[in-house]
Amino acid sequence: MFGDIMGMMGKLKEAQEKVKQTKERLNTVLIDEQSADGLVKVTITANREIKSIEIDDSLLQDKEQLEDYLVLTLNKAIEKATQINETELAAVAKEGMPNIPGMDSFFK
Repeated sequence: MFGDIMGMMGKLKEAQEKVKQTKERLNTVLIDEQSADGLVKVTITANREIKSIEIDDSLLQDKEQLEDYLVLTLNKAIEKATQINETELAAVAKEGMPNIPGMDSFFK
């Protein structure tokens, strides 16, 4: 019995390390997004850290329009980054979980 528990603990430590490595790798995965007309471009990591924002000069005259562009474009980029992040971390977590009866239903 204790051997099973020790094995499960080892498996959990492995899973934690893999999750940590995946999070570090996701810092290097870049998502580029732009407004429909290309006037605003953003780059963020899969961990949802903003790396760059480019704004066309024509938007600098209208504060409200610029704000709208930024909100829409950033939200699209964050949505994509979140999907990538969650998919990657769920795969690592599922792979590293010990075989506990009934737990597989949490990862479907």
